[in-house]
Amino acid sequence: MLSIQFIRENTDRVKRDVAARNTTAPIDRILELDESRRALLQEVERLRAERNAASKAISVTKDAAERSAKIAATREVGDQIDQLDKGLRAVDDELNSKLLEVPNILDPNVPRGPDERSNVVVETFGRIPEFGFEARPHWELAEIVDGIDFERGVKMSGSRFYVLRGAVARLQRALIQFMLNSHVAAGFEEHYVPYMLSEASLVASGQLPKFRENLYHDDEEDYFFIPTAEVALVNLYRDEILPPSELPKRLVAHTPCFRREKMSAGRDVRGIKRGHQFDKVELVKFVEPSASDTELLALLDDAEDVCRRLEIPHRVVQMCTGDLSFVAAMKYDVELWAPGCAEWLEVSSCSSFRDFQARRANIRYRPAPRAKPELVHTLNGSGLALPRVVIGVLETYQQADGTVRVPGVLQPYMGGRTVIGQA
Repeated sequence: MLSIQFIRENTDRVKRDVAARNTTAPIDRILELDESRRALLQEVERLRAERNAASKAISVTKDAAERSAKIAATREVGDQIDQLDKGLRAVDDELNSKLLEVPNILDPNVPRGPDERSNVVVETFGRIPEFGFEARPHWELAEIVDGIDFERGVKMSGSRFYVLRGAVARLQRALIQFMLNSHVAAGFEEHYVPYMLSEASLVASGQLPKFRENLYHDDEEDYFFIPTAEVALVNLYRDEILPPSELPKRLVAHTPCFRREKMSAGRDVRGIKRGHQFDKVELVKFVEPSASDTELLALLDDAEDVCRRLEIPHRVVQMCTGDLSFVAAMKYDVELWAPGCAEWLEVSSCSSFRDFQARRANIRYRPAPRAKPELVHTLNGSGLALPRVVIGVLETYQQADGTVRVPGVLQPYMGGRTVIGQA
C-alpha cells in the first residue's frame, strides 16, 4: 500500500505509474477523501479546544444560571464532536479501502511497454537441446511412462485436475526435496505453514481485494486457501517490529497452491501447465531498504541455480510496466525451455515489493537498539514452481523410445533410479 502522504506529494507520478500498468485506481477520490479527512480533523481539534476552554470557565463560574448555560453549551459542542467523529470514521474507512486499490509504484528501471511483448530478455543460459527424433510434449510422454492420469483427475474433480503416479509422482517429490535442500544450504530457513489463512492475511500480502475472484474461499470458516506460500510467509511477522541485526530474514516453504485461474481462461489447456491445484517451493526475504536491490539479484540467482543444477536451458526476462503484478515495483521471471511444447515456461517470478507489503502488513524493524522503527522491504520468488519443472525435466531428458533419463542431481532422491519408464 502507498501512504496517503506519498500519493498527496507525488500525485502525477502515481497516476503515470497506474496508467503504465494498464489499470485504474481511484486517485482523485483518494485525494478528495484525504482533504475531507484533514478538514474534519481540524474542525474536531478546534471544537475540542473550545470544549476544554469552556470546561475551565465552568469550573470558576459562580452564578448557577450562567454555569448551567455553559454546561449546556459544552454538551452541544460535545454532540458536534461526536457527529464529526462519526463522519471521520466513515471517511477513514472509505479512504483505507480505496488505498488498497492502488498498485505499487514502478521502479524507474522497469522497461516501458503495454504488455508482455515489451518484456526484455536479459540473458539466456544453456543450449537448446537437439534430438535425433521428434520431441514429444509431456502429455504424450506421460502416456508412455504411465505417469500422469488426466482422465481420473477430471473424473474426481473436474477440468484442470490430474493425478501423478509412480515414478512421475516420485519425480515431483524428488524435485521438492532437492529444491528445499538447495535453498536451506543457501541460507534460507525452512518453514511449514498453514494452507488456509484469514482475510486479514490476504489483505496484508496484497492478494485482496484485487484478486478475490481468483481465490478459493471457505464461507463457513471464513478461510482462504493460499494461492502461494508467499502469503503465509509474509504474514509471519505481521504487526511486529523486528529487532536490530535480524535482517535479512530469508524464508523458504513448500506448499500446495490453489487458484481459480479465471484470468487465464482458455490458455494452456493441454497438459499440466495450468491447474487449480499445484505445488511450489517459495522464497521470501525481509531486508533493509538499502539492501533491497542487491537482495533481489541474489534471490534471482537462487532461483536460477535450480535450473543450472538441473541442466535445463533457461532465460531471465524483465517484466515491463504493462505486465507487472499489482504488488511488485520490479520483477524478473525465470523461464525454462520445454522442447516438447517448444516454448518457454515461467517457473519463477522474482519480485521486489519495496515497502508496499510491509505497510499493509505493518512489518517494521529497528535499525539500531533505540532507533525509530522503519518499514522493511519484502521480496519474493519461486524456487521453483511445479509442475512446470516436472514438464521441463520430462521434455528435456526424454529419449527416442519415450522413456526419460533422471538428471544426476535428482537420482539420490529417486532411490538411484536413472530412467523413468523402464522396470
